[in-house]
Amino acid sequence: YWVYWIICNFRGSVTQGLALEVGETVQILEKCEGKGVFPASYVHLKKAIVTNRGPHETVVPLEDPIVTEVTSTLQEWALLWKQLYVKHKVDLFYKVRHVMMELIDLRRQLLSGHLTQDQSRDVKRHITVRLDWGNEHLGLDLVPRKEFEMVDEDQISVSDLYKMVRHTCSHTGFMTALMDTISFLLKLTKVAVDCVFSEKFMVRLNKNGGPKNPEKVDRLCALFTVTTAHTHTHTHTHTRRMLLNDSKKGPPHIQYRRPYGCAVLAMSDVLQTISELKEEKDFVLKVYTENTEGSTCGLIISLQLLRGDMEQVRRENPLIFSRGVAITRKLGFPDVIMPGDIRNDLYLTLERGDFERGGKSVQKNIEVTIYVLYADGEILKDCISLGSGEPNVPEHRSFVLYHNNSPRWSEVIKLPIPIDRFRGSHLRFEFRHCSTKDKGEKKLFGFAFTPLMREDGTTLSDESHELYVYKVSYTRAFLFPGSITINLIFQRSMKETFWISTQLSSTKLTQNVDLLALLKWKAHPDRVMDILGRLRHVSGEEIVKFLQDILDTLFSILDDNTDKYGPLVFQSLVFIINLLRDSKYYHFRPVMDTYIQKHFAGALAYKELIRCLKWYMDRSAEVVRQDHIQEAMRALEYLFKFIIQSRILYSRATCGMEEEQFRTSIQELFQSIRFVLSLDSRNSETLIFTQAALLNSFPAIFDELLQMFTVQEVAEFVRGTLGSMPSTVHIGQSMDVVKLQSIARTVDSQLFSFPESRRILLPVVLHHIHLHLRQQKELLICSGILSSIFSIIKTSSLDTSVQEEVEMMVESLLDVLLQTLLSIMSKSQSQEGEYVSCLLSLLRQMTDIHFQHLMENFQSKDELKEFLLKLLCVFRNLMKLSIFPRDWNIMRLLTSNLAVLYINQPSLQLENLSPAKRKKVLDKYGDMRVMMTYELFSMWQNLGENKIHFIPGMIGPFLGVTLVPQVEVRNIMIPIFHDMMDWEQRKNGNFKQVEAELIDKLDSLVSEGKGDENYRELFGLLLLEKIEQETWRETGISFVTSVTRLMERLLDYRYSKCINTGSASVVCFVSSQNFYKSEINKEEMYIRYIHKLCDMHLQAENYTEAAFTLLLYWELLQWDERPLKEFLHYPAQTEWHRKEGLCRKVIHYFNKGKCWEYGIPLCRELAFQYESLYDYQSLSWIRKMEAAYYDNIMEQQRLEPEFFRVGFYGRKFPFFLRNKEFVCRGHDYERLEAFQQRMLGEFPQAIAMQHPNQPDEAILQCDAQYLQIYAVTPVPDSVTVLQMDRVPDRIKSFYRVNNVRRFRYDRPFHKGPKDRDNEFKSLWIERTTLILTHPLPGISRWFEVEKRELVEVSPLENAISVVENKNQELRTLISQYQHKQLHGNINLLSMTLNGVIDAAVNGGIARYQEAFFDKEYITSHPEDTEKITQLKDLMQEQVHILGVGLAVHEKLVHPEMRPLHKKLIDQFQMMRSSLCHVSSQNNIILQPQGVQIHTQSCCSDVTHEPKLTLSSSSLSSTHSAPSQMINSAPSTIRGERSWSPPQPPNFQRALFHQVIGPCKPCSDPNLSVAEKVLTTPSSWSLDSGTREALPFLSSHVGSVMAPPVPPRNLPQGTKLLCVCVCVFQFVSVLWTDFPPSMNQTLPDAEALNLSMSFFYI
Repeated sequence: YWVYWIICNFRGSVTQGLALEVGETVQILEKCEGKGVFPASYVHLKKAIVTNRGPHETVVPLEDPIVTEVTSTLQEWALLWKQLYVKHKVDLFYKVRHVMMELIDLRRQLLSGHLTQDQSRDVKRHITVRLDWGNEHLGLDLVPRKEFEMVDEDQISVSDLYKMVRHTCSHTGFMTALMDTISFLLKLTKVAVDCVFSEKFMVRLNKNGGPKNPEKVDRLCALFTVTTAHTHTHTHTHTRRMLLNDSKKGPPHIQYRRPYGCAVLAMSDVLQTISELKEEKDFVLKVYTENTEGSTCGLIISLQLLRGDMEQVRRENPLIFSRGVAITRKLGFPDVIMPGDIRNDLYLTLERGDFERGGKSVQKNIEVTIYVLYADGEILKDCISLGSGEPNVPEHRSFVLYHNNSPRWSEVIKLPIPIDRFRGSHLRFEFRHCSTKDKGEKKLFGFAFTPLMREDGTTLSDESHELYVYKVSYTRAFLFPGSITINLIFQRSMKETFWISTQLSSTKLTQNVDLLALLKWKAHPDRVMDILGRLRHVSGEEIVKFLQDILDTLFSILDDNTDKYGPLVFQSLVFIINLLRDSKYYHFRPVMDTYIQKHFAGALAYKELIRCLKWYMDRSAEVVRQDHIQEAMRALEYLFKFIIQSRILYSRATCGMEEEQFRTSIQELFQSIRFVLSLDSRNSETLIFTQAALLNSFPAIFDELLQMFTVQEVAEFVRGTLGSMPSTVHIGQSMDVVKLQSIARTVDSQLFSFPESRRILLPVVLHHIHLHLRQQKELLICSGILSSIFSIIKTSSLDTSVQEEVEMMVESLLDVLLQTLLSIMSKSQSQEGEYVSCLLSLLRQMTDIHFQHLMENFQSKDELKEFLLKLLCVFRNLMKLSIFPRDWNIMRLLTSNLAVLYINQPSLQLENLSPAKRKKVLDKYGDMRVMMTYELFSMWQNLGENKIHFIPGMIGPFLGVTLVPQVEVRNIMIPIFHDMMDWEQRKNGNFKQVEAELIDKLDSLVSEGKGDENYRELFGLLLLEKIEQETWRETGISFVTSVTRLMERLLDYRYSKCINTGSASVVCFVSSQNFYKSEINKEEMYIRYIHKLCDMHLQAENYTEAAFTLLLYWELLQWDERPLKEFLHYPAQTEWHRKEGLCRKVIHYFNKGKCWEYGIPLCRELAFQYESLYDYQSLSWIRKMEAAYYDNIMEQQRLEPEFFRVGFYGRKFPFFLRNKEFVCRGHDYERLEAFQQRMLGEFPQAIAMQHPNQPDEAILQCDAQYLQIYAVTPVPDSVTVLQMDRVPDRIKSFYRVNNVRRFRYDRPFHKGPKDRDNEFKSLWIERTTLILTHPLPGISRWFEVEKRELVEVSPLENAISVVENKNQELRTLISQYQHKQLHGNINLLSMTLNGVIDAAVNGGIARYQEAFFDKEYITSHPEDTEKITQLKDLMQEQVHILGVGLAVHEKLVHPEMRPLHKKLIDQFQMMRSSLCHVSSQNNIILQPQGVQIHTQSCCSDVTHEPKLTLSSSSLSSTHSAPSQMINSAPSTIRGERSWSPPQPPNFQRALFHQVIGPCKPCSDPNLSVAEKVLTTPSSWSLDSGTREALPFLSSHVGSVMAPPVPPRNLPQGTKLLCVCVCVFQFVSVLWTDFPPSMNQTLPDAEALNLSMSFFYI
């Protein structure tokens, strides 16, 4: 049934409106399109059930009953809550509001549906506590519950309902009948010794059963910490509800604390129960009172066992600590006291007292009041703690025992007294008689006191103390305890006694006289020798408690007089170190470590420690009693820690002085160590113990030595020491064990993990193991050592070569290992599994080289025969015997791999043999691989239902067998994969394990060179045939298809590597990488491929591509603290740190690739992270790097790369290249010719196509390789920055050639009849735009063309483009020469000006005028009027720019080059006149303004040269705008800017602002500004002389491999002049490339003469 729930109040303000309140339900009968009785948006549809249908029906929503109850209860409370305000019950008003808000929030959490079962249960408990609290305080009915839900009285028996109501009543109202308030004290007690070993947790409840403090509702929690030497166990105690008998009547007053009862719970009974649970469990404690028979009181507590240290518990259980849990510690000290932990607590126990009756007929009701007073009588505030969970108080009143003159309290309170107030403070106990009849103050009848510290400085001892009781007759004196005067005389009561006991927990105060004398040794310097001798008599508890202070004292004594006190300090230090070896104090070793690293300051101590240690060792051969020597040997680890740390401190203080003396003393010390170990101990039991102690401690010093010595030096020390041990195994069994244990710890040490030290240590280790294996002694320890060695070598083999180490192990161990295995197998000893695993580990590490060396080392055939016999016997036993249990599947699989190894061994690969040898083997033995394959297949079939246990373990080995190039083997083994898929499908409903393992292993095996195209086809054919009959056919076919596609890519990649095509390898690798990400979604393999591709780029020094590749992994990570496991070369770390490291590496690669613009956003990302973490040091570093990148952009020269389109046509190309076209980003300085040679070198069988046309179908399908290569021009997508005039060209240059997906090239052709007089009239351009799959640069220098677009450019549009780009080229070049020095090298400027002016004079743009300014053309093409105007403006602009260029040339030209400048001026005048002449003939006026030519005398009276000046007309850069903008702008607007006269500063500024445009630098002149526009320059331009003479400039043109520029119909003399100019330009270019020395040798005039000689020829 569906009803609508009201979600917003509605007052019914419309006609016939229905008033609604939030939470009500309404059943809608009809919905009106117009106005209704209430808005539809005010209700929410909810599923519900309706009971009692009719006029009194009830709607019950189908939701959690707790949610329903909260909703109805809040509606009921809302009315009562407002009445509280009206009745001025302000305090309760705010409390109820607070609880209502909490209920709303908890209800929202339940409705969210995102809570776990435990969290939901916890929220419901919070809700019910608050509901019951509010109902009680608002006077509402009691709600019986079961599991937090209201009980339906119709669904439960009356008796059960009664019990529930009674239970609930006892939970909420039990205190009313007892007393107004109650306190509970919970503590942990050791029953065996009847002592309390934890502090108390105190709970104060009010008369209503709730917390006295309303803020602690449902937060009565305590965490009891119980620490042992090995385990930290925390018992979580949570007071929940009380069950009391409300028939018990209490006293009418609450002035005194009275004991009511006690409850006990044996933790031994419940510990097992709560240790298995991960949630709280309730336990009922019966409360024992004075009259237990009629009592039905009980206490229900909830316990939960939490393991770990405090930080771990906080991290794993945040909900517990969110309740404000009270930490309840162990009574006294914890088991570990770390340096820096300052504590000063005194635990006081009120034990008992005996008091006189005092003439009364009844005994007294005695109350004890406790104060802590300072020497001046001041009461110390907050120095009394009654228990955790409550604040400290200044005084404490004991509970009162009714009519008892000999009370036994046993109350424990804690006195956290500050250390600076401890001396001079005392405790005072006041005794009062309490009576309900007394209306005034309680009657004081006596007091007692005790000081906290004795005169000798020791504190109150930990024992029971009897205190004198003094009678008080002047009660007024005690009304204010701080005002007592010393004039009062008190008389001791001889018959009254008072007993207390104390326990001190202080890190700064002691109760031991000898320890205090040591700590204050400077007060008695003459007693130092005696004080040091008495240190051994101080208890271990006191020593570890003051460990840091004792160590500081010992080293200060040593510094005071080394010669006198040195031996005694050494003995004391050895005593303390060995004390920490005791199991009771072993956990204090971290305290010692912390002290040495952070607090130790004895910079000179190392000299005396080395001297004393060497003295002990040298006396080991002479002394009979060697107890002191053995103690020193046991303390060797920490003695070396002190020695090394002392030397480090000394080196820091003296900048490394006496380094050689220190090294010499260490070498001498090791000589003494070797001397001790070399002694013959067979006849001396004490010497054996000394040697054993030394060997046990020796491996622990390696890490310390590594701080001061290199790995090789420490390894030499250790090798000499281990080599000094006797080689014989007859020195005694116990000594053999100690020796091997020392070797085992050496192998497990960090020193052995370094390859350079392992090569030094391995021979001596293998020597001792070899001796023991030969004698069959201590096999278990030897197997453990070997296992550790193999594990380390296996791990190291992933990063470095271990061939030498494996070689040593083969030579020393293989033979004796086989002999040991045969002996163990014959006796069925328990160690056979260990040694089988060692043998398999060794065999798996061996390569062909090791096997070859092994065979060469045999001196005779008999030795070889014996070795092979042992090996075969071992293999036979491995096959027949059950070495490992049936459930050890992994080990059984490794053993079974021997059959796979047999099939894959190189000697059986007949394909690699010569035909004659292959025939001989087949005739004599047959193909043994096929026979073993049948055996392997038979073994698999015999497994039956056990096959599932070998999945996926055997997928890799079986896959290796199927890759053997033998068809029959493949036909036998490939169907096994179908069987594996079927078995996993039956068990799990899918074959995910088979899929994952098969893909992983296939990737690695194919990469190793296994598999071929035939295998790929056979794999898919056989499996698809099998799968066709299965019910899971669709998923199976999909999987097999994916695997075959993966094999296709892997084989292509392998092929590309074989033919050594680096570029193609990257393309194929990217394809495989994308396959893992998109098709099979294997993130781990995808990440592995990312790093492989990155390594390939780094090897090729493609740093930009490496950065983009690594960025793919960076994007998969989040800025999160999630821990990540060790992966590839990354250590185990958080996700945040891994992403940070990747970000830094990517930024570094972008920097090396000079793509700083890509690195800057990553710098900002890192800066944001550092700033959010307040890591200002890293923030400063990254900001400086970002600033450096901006500087690099503006200061460093970057070459713009060339881009080449490459087409691979023909079926001979691999799949990933076949009939596809790519665009490649060229290397620095790589031009088209070099790129063509590189590609033909990578594909030597390919044929280069000499035309840019698309190939036909015959070429695409032929069995050959065709390469089509030509240069293309990038077309940037974003042109905003390129349109900004003030942006420097260095910045624009980056955006022109980066992040580009569109490229184009032009192909000229003639449409219609060709005009022989002027070919430009019919010269069209076919412009092809290529769109790539990804922008360049990216994760590859190659990307495939995704789309082609083709447009045709008319002759007029082509002319506009050519002139426009030439203007931009000139503008850029001129702007660059503005910053040149006078008389510098201006050859490039001279040649460019000469090429343009000469072309214009002798044809050039005049041809454009003839073609497009002709009346006939204008009349026949009226639609081109605006374009003709645009071309006219561009020509005029070119004249302006040439004028500016000549002005700059005049300023910079060398006096000896003045003739050339004069020639340019003359030709410029001819150009102007030619333009005006042609224009006037065609009624088109071209009047270049602003350029006037004057003449003046210069240097010689004979020679006159024109001088060029500028008028107010200016050059405009608006022609660099897009064509749409140009066509819409009138020509008058584009020519209105003015140039100022040529003054150097202003001229440069004007040139910068007006001439410079968004164009390419002179190193790439032909890449036009049209990156801002939709068209790019054609390769067909009119200044052919320059382009033909300067191939290094024309190579920049983003054009096709086009034929030469068609010849012009010019007069013969003109042609000769053009050719001569070309020769002149060519020679000039050659001259600019001469070495500087030659430029200095020949002046510019001679260079000109040399050039002009060619000119006149």
